[in-house]
Amino acid sequence: MKYNEDKILNEIKEYIKSTYGQHYSTGKDGFQVQDLFKTLGIGKDFCQANAIKYLCRYGKKNGHNRADLLKAVHYVILLLNYDKEK
Repeated sequence: MKYNEDKILNEIKEYIKSTYGQHYSTGKDGFQVQDLFKTLGIGKDFCQANAIKYLCRYGKKNGHNRADLLKAVHYVILLLNYDKEK
């Protein structure tokens, strides 16, 4: 791909996989805050707000922090999942 999209998509996939071991949950099927927000009907709004937050933070906290972009993309992917569930 011309702009390394395939490599970037792989990086995103690996980043997302790595986050599941960092959440405050118990076991493989542990409960996460995102699950609570989904149950309350505010999961979509939470994802959209967090994507915006991380995009706005990029370049300001710890310089041009690639992790902020990865986090924003992760929340956009979660948002796409909510859109698919409609």
